[in-house]
Amino acid sequence: MIAEDADAALMVRVKAGDQSAFRELIERHQRVVIATIHRAIGDAWEAEDLAQRVFIQIYHSAGRYQPTAKFTTWMFTIVHNTIRNEYRRRSRHAAQSLESAHETGWEPADQRAADPGEAAANSELQARIQAAIGDLPASQRTAIILCRFEGQSYEEIAHVLDCSVPAVKSLLHRARETLKEQLRGLY
Repeated sequence: MIAEDADAALMVRVKAGDQSAFRELIERHQRVVIATIHRAIGDAWEAEDLAQRVFIQIYHSAGRYQPTAKFTTWMFTIVHNTIRNEYRRRSRHAAQSLESAHETGWEPADQRAADPGEAAANSELQARIQAAIGDLPASQRTAIILCRFEGQSYEEIAHVLDCSVPAVKSLLHRARETLKEQLRGLY
């Protein structure tokens, strides 16, 4: 077991049936799991539901958990698979989401916005970036999210995606080039 990975120690306790250790894992990682999923799928409500699925999967997989790598690497593998499954589900069952409601003009009011024009421009920019990331192939999308937003190392990303470090570098390069092309003119 990796000595500095307190999460792995918690997961070993979960494996032994310790419910408080599982609650602690959820508290420690809930925000990052939701944020990662939200960045990948662009729907905050759905991200929370999928995060619950991730933690249910972690709990059900506790018996098979082996502390051979960082817990977060193992967790992000489950996050990646959950996101990939969600994309497959969406491709089979197209449904209207809040994002499509946003595109038709409905948008909840943001009481915190000081300058409506700036807020609208920022919102549009974020939506374009989110859409561009969402259009990337699954492996590139996951690599970008884990590298840029979650600060994962190439080695950790390689483990999550079950590929080599050079393959991760290639995925990131192709993703960045695609994003540059899609977002050209925004800056």
